[in-house]
Amino acid sequence: WEEWPEYNHGYLIPVVAAYMLLLSADRFRATVQKRAWSGLVVVGLGLFLLILGELSAVYTIIQYGFLVTLIGLVAYSVGWSATAVVWAPLAYLFFMIPLPDFLYQSLSNELQLLSSQFGVMFLRLVGVSVYLEGNVIDLGVFKLQVAEACSGLRYLFPLMSFGFLCAYLFQGKTWQKVFIFLSTIPITLLMNSFRIGVIGLLVEYFGISMARGFLHDFEGWIVFMACVGILIFLMWVFALMERRSFADVFDVRVPPLSDFKVFLPAVQPTFVPVVLIATILAINFGTSRFQEREEYIPDVPSLNTFPLKIADWQGREQAIEKVYLDQLKLSNYFTASYSGPTNTDSVELYIAYYESQRKGASVHSPKACLPGGGWQIAEFDEKLISDIGPEGESLKVNRVLIELGDSKQLVYYWFQQRDRNLTNEYLVKWYIFWDALTKNRTDGSLIRLVTPVMPSEGVAAADERLRAFIKEIDPQLAYFLPREIALE
Repeated sequence: WEEWPEYNHGYLIPVVAAYMLLLSADRFRATVQKRAWSGLVVVGLGLFLLILGELSAVYTIIQYGFLVTLIGLVAYSVGWSATAVVWAPLAYLFFMIPLPDFLYQSLSNELQLLSSQFGVMFLRLVGVSVYLEGNVIDLGVFKLQVAEACSGLRYLFPLMSFGFLCAYLFQGKTWQKVFIFLSTIPITLLMNSFRIGVIGLLVEYFGISMARGFLHDFEGWIVFMACVGILIFLMWVFALMERRSFADVFDVRVPPLSDFKVFLPAVQPTFVPVVLIATILAINFGTSRFQEREEYIPDVPSLNTFPLKIADWQGREQAIEKVYLDQLKLSNYFTASYSGPTNTDSVELYIAYYESQRKGASVHSPKACLPGGGWQIAEFDEKLISDIGPEGESLKVNRVLIELGDSKQLVYYWFQQRDRNLTNEYLVKWYIFWDALTKNRTDGSLIRLVTPVMPSEGVAAADERLRAFIKEIDPQLAYFLPREIALE
């Protein structure tokens, strides 16, 4: 929650869930409580998610596993009928778990582009001459980049959780409750776009300082409160439709804390809770011991010595800023711009290597970060490149064509994970889990190549240039990056 500004409200979620639980005390008291043995199946699923999350290096899976286990324990203790009474407080807890990084990045990029487009529409409506390139708003004198912080996710996540609470408290028809909750998505998008338009308007007339500092943050707070106001207005409209007062449809009570006693049913002791607790402790002990055992780290050359002279290609090494390195959590990396025999032969090579991809450190998919700085994905597919290895092996890569105005770039990337070359980031996560279990190895790397598509040539020429470059660097990749290594 501290690392993700979009989830600063996470500390409040358990408190609000407890309040929602208190509101359901009367209905829970009137429900027949009977132990459901099938709840143990749900507990088993939660424990499986715990193991999967520990080994796949994805925190989110562990956190979801905790909540699934909690639901299973509730169902086992009081039965499914009673669990259905408190489903909303349990479901509300899921709002406190951040999205997996690759889903977050994809959603952020889409919202950046949509917010930019709607923001530009607003500027044009008020007569401001503006040009849009991806997520870059060109005002002529100034250029505004709709960065990740302006994507709207800082509004969307807290507003969706607030909308869920409002829908729960709203005493109306089911479709109205659903509408209130789902309306948080378009409200966030439109209001964030309006904010971007207002910032563009202020920058147009008062200078670039209007897009920075306190005023920028203050505008964000005002817009979020406006989003909350729209939600309340929506519920007021529904109340008018039902010819009821707002107080009748949005009855906020303050139940006594003593009602928590209702949720402590007198369950007859059996051997099952003892076995269940023992199982949970055993799995936690087993996973912690698995994490403590010494992982096999291949002994490989440092990428700092990766050659800058490869056949007819001459490279110029580059560096990544520390702020990005802290985010990537790399073990080692290499990035350089290579020039070929002709003026049009230019390829940027980036290699990211992780000696261990346990929790908090794993490869980041370029698919999430390619649409930035105005660049947009025009084509995305897979390509099989033949005759690459010493024995004529083929290599499958992700092929991405990105555009910015009239400029185009062709990107190839793939994930080299132990003895596999992969193009799917979900398979990468799966094999981290599987190889950690079977090989005690989680090392892996990402290889990305970028070349410009020159106006005087077609995309096919850029494809051929990257194919030829990969063929030249393949022996070096085989030397510097570990593949299948026999364990002693």
